[in-house]
Amino acid sequence: MKKPNDNLIGESRCFSEVLEQVSLLASINKPVLVIGERGTGKELIAARLHYLSSRWEQPFVKLNCSAINENLLETELFGHESGAFTGASKRHLGRFELANKGTLFLDELGNSSQNVQEKLLRIIEYGEFERVGGNKTIKVDVRIIAATNENLPKRAAEGTFRADLLDRLAFDVITIPPLRHRFEDILILARHFALEMTRELKRDFFPGFSANAEKLLSNYSWPGNVRELKNVIERSIYKSIADQVVDSIQFDPFDSKYRIDAETTFSSTNEEPVNEPNLDPQANHSDTFAQHTNVMGSLEFPIDLKQTIADTEIELIKKSLESAQYNQKKCAELLGLTYHQLRGYLKKYQLL
Repeated sequence: MKKPNDNLIGESRCFSEVLEQVSLLASINKPVLVIGERGTGKELIAARLHYLSSRWEQPFVKLNCSAINENLLETELFGHESGAFTGASKRHLGRFELANKGTLFLDELGNSSQNVQEKLLRIIEYGEFERVGGNKTIKVDVRIIAATNENLPKRAAEGTFRADLLDRLAFDVITIPPLRHRFEDILILARHFALEMTRELKRDFFPGFSANAEKLLSNYSWPGNVRELKNVIERSIYKSIADQVVDSIQFDPFDSKYRIDAETTFSSTNEEPVNEPNLDPQANHSDTFAQHTNVMGSLEFPIDLKQTIADTEIELIKKSLESAQYNQKKCAELLGLTYHQLRGYLKKYQLL
C-alpha cells in the first residue's frame, strides 16, 4: 500500500516536537486527540499516526463529522439495517465496520450529538455497537483518532461535550502549532509548494523567490496556516513568468477594485464608483481603524456613511479575529455577537 505524500515538512523546534510525539504514539493502540487551527494539517498528522503504526496495511477511514447532517452522522458511523428508516432499502455498513483492524479518523468531532458521543464512548470502552435499526452486537477493532479546532475541555465543562468521552479520547493530545509560530518553516514550505507547482505546470525549473517576495511571505500572519500558504504559492507560481524570479505575491484572490460585497450598488450613470474597502492582508489599516474608533471627533464631512460604517466594521472584525487568534467563536464573544451573527458579517465582507 502506497503511503500518502503528507507534506509534513518543517525544521522548527515546535513542529519537530510534534513529529516526535507522533512517532512515539504511533506504536500504541490508544485513541489520540489532534488539536489545531484550520489548515494546520490535522488529517495529515492522523495519516502519519496510521501509516507508522502496525495497522498501516489495514484501512485508514476518514469522516468529517461537521460535513454530515446530524441525523445521518449516526448511520455513517455505525451503519443501518434494511428498513431502519424511510429510504433504507438495504443494509449499510458504517465507517467503524469499514475501518475494522485499521484506523478511523473523525474530524471535527466536537459537532457530534450527545447520542453519537454515547455510542462512541461504548465503542472505545468495549469495542462493540449495533447498527441503526438493528439489535445484533457487532465487535470491531478500530483505533480512533479524533480532531478538532475547538476547546473541548471548555465544552466539557459547559456540558456540551461528554467529559467521560473526552477522557477516553485524550489518552494523549497532539496540538499542532499554527504556521505563525513556525517562522523557520514558512519559506521551506513555500519553496516545496513552488517546486510541486512548477512540476505540475511542466516547467523546466523554479527560479526562486525575490527578497521582496520572501519578506512578504515571512511577515504575513497566515490565518489559514499551511493550507493557505499552499494556495498562495501555487497561485503565485502559475501567474509568474516561467523563467523569472517570483516577486509578486497575491494573498487574497478576491482582492480587486471591482470587488462586490453586500453594500455594492450599480448605477447606469457615468459617476465614479465608490472605492471598495481595502482588504489586502498586507495593508496597514491601523490609521483607518484609529480614525473610525473616534468617528465624531475626527471625520471631515461630507462622508460616504455606508462606506465609513463598512470600513469600521471590517477593521473591528479583523482586530478581534487577531486578538482571538482567529478563533471565530471567541471573536464573536469579543464583539458581543453570536457565532452565526459573526459568520454573517464574515460572509458579507468576504473575510472567510
